[in-house]
Amino acid sequence: MTSGTESTDDRPAGRTAALLWGSLVWGATAWTGVQRRLRTGGTDRGDVPGWVLVTLMTAGLVTALWIIAGDALGRVFEDAITSVKAP
Repeated sequence: MTSGTESTDDRPAGRTAALLWGSLVWGATAWTGVQRRLRTGGTDRGDVPGWVLVTLMTAGLVTALWIIAGDALGRVFEDAITSVKAP
C-alpha cells in the first residue's frame, strides 16, 4: 500500500517544481534537435545577411534614441534610484 504523498508520475508537484520540470523537458527536447541537426549535417545555413541587417538596424535605433533622449532617460534613471528608500 502506498501513502497519499507518493506519485506514480515522474512530474513533481508544486508550481516552482513544475516550471523547473518543464524547463528541463524543453531543454532536453531542444538539445535532441540540435544533436540530430549536427548528425545529419543540414544544408540550411540561415539568413546571415538578414540577421546582420537586423543587428545593424537595432544598433542604429539604440544609438538614435540615446542621442535624442539620453539626458531625459538619464534623469529618469537618477530620479528612480534616488526615490528608492532603504529598508
